[in-house]
Formats: sequence, C-alpha cells, structure tokens
Amino acid sequence: MIGVWKRYTDGGLAALESVDLRIGHREIFGVIGESGAGKTTLLDLLAGSITPSAGKLRVLGRSVGELQGRELRGFRRRIGVVFQGVHLLSNRTVLENVRLPLELARKTRPTGATRRAEQDTAHDMLAFVGLADRADHFPAQLSGGQQQRVGIARALAAGPELLLCDEPTSSLDATTADDILRVLVDARDRLGTTVVVVTHDLDVVRAICDRVALFERGRLHDVLTVRSRGGGQDGSYLDRARRALGA
Repeated sequence: MIGVWKRYTDGGLAALESVDLRIGHREIFGVIGESGAGKTTLLDLLAGSITPSAGKLRVLGRSVGELQGRELRGFRRRIGVVFQGVHLLSNRTVLENVRLPLELARKTRPTGATRRAEQDTAHDMLAFVGLADRADHFPAQLSGGQQQRVGIARALAAGPELLLCDEPTSSLDATTADDILRVLVDARDRLGTTVVVVTHDLDVVRAICDRVALFERGRLHDVLTVRSRGGGQDGSYLDRARRALGA
C-alpha cells in the first residue's frame, strides 16, 4: 500500500493516515499498537471489507478499491480470517464448521468439488491443526484453545494465500497460545500462506514474526525486523516496540 488513508466519514478523523507498507510473500508479519491505533482498519482493508479513502492498495496483486461484484467475491476467497472471537456455529460439529466455507463457495460459485472432497479437505485441515479426533464434537465440548484451532482450520480450508489473524491468542494461557502460534508457523512453512497477525502481545511477535509494524493514532510509526534472513532474532526491535505499546 502506498499513501493509504481511511476515513469513515467525510471530513472525519483518519483511522489510517498516509500509510506506506509492503508485506512480503510467505512472511509472518506482526501489527502492534495501542487501542485506536488503526490495526483493525488495516486488517479490514487487507481483507477487502472496506476500501481506502485515498492512496493505492494492492493485495495479492489486485487493486482492492477497484474490485466489485464477482471479482471482489473471488478476491475475498483468497483470504482467510481468524477472528478474536472464534464465532463457531454451536449447532454444527467441528467438522461441519470447518467445511462451511467450502459449502458456501460451492453454492455461490460452482467449483466442481464434491461433498466428499469437501469432507476430505475439512478432515485434512483438522489434522493439520491437531484436532482430527474432535471432528464429531460440538464447539461447547472444546476448550478455548481448541475452538481457536478450529477457527484457524476453517480459515485455511479454502486454501487462502493470505491469512489475517486478529489477536489469535488473547485470553489463552501460555501453553495454549504456543499451540496456536505453532499452527500459524506451520501455515506459512507447510502451506505457503502469508500470515498477518494483529496483537498486543510482544511475546507473540518474538515467537513467530519476521517483521512488525508499529502503529500509533492511525500512523505507521515504524517497521522493524524481528528475524534476519538467516533466521536469527534481532533484539533491537524490542525496546522500540515496547515504547509503541506504552509498556
């Protein structure tokens, strides 16, 4: 994105102001900042849920502000979203929840995929997140961390190129959060998915991110390297990230 602004009302305050940002292919990219910094607006722009008020925004090679109708729906199918609240359907089994986006895609755009193929894909995704043995359970029978992993499996079921995660480890204990983060790293390493993670937790950044963007009051304050190309961690980002969070 180049010079991207977002205002929700004409003449209103900018939720994002003149943001220049590039996220690399197969990168795990962190986004941090205090509440109101513009993090959620950034995710909504990347997802194609909203369009920029000004500036150029290209995601997965497409100019988001120019997409409409069928093209916009096709673009959104290339993106998976993991919400802070998992929002699983309580009256559907775990497997049925994961299969849901595949069913919806078939109904809105015939893909030639059979119900059996959708079932197999949903099983594969549950195995990917380590919940193959929970396929016939209902969400209420799962822990919070297991529900989040189901949410990730559902987001990955359609094979997205970009996975957007909004506070994926909030309210989880450290061990459970580590399980979630391992799944996100696997999504990048094994599936080739680019991952964007909005978080307030610097431990999340330290654990999995290659780079992190620091936002403050709608402005991009800085982009810092967490890991070098050789895989080693660069500790120089930490103090600046803490200051951006007021920690």
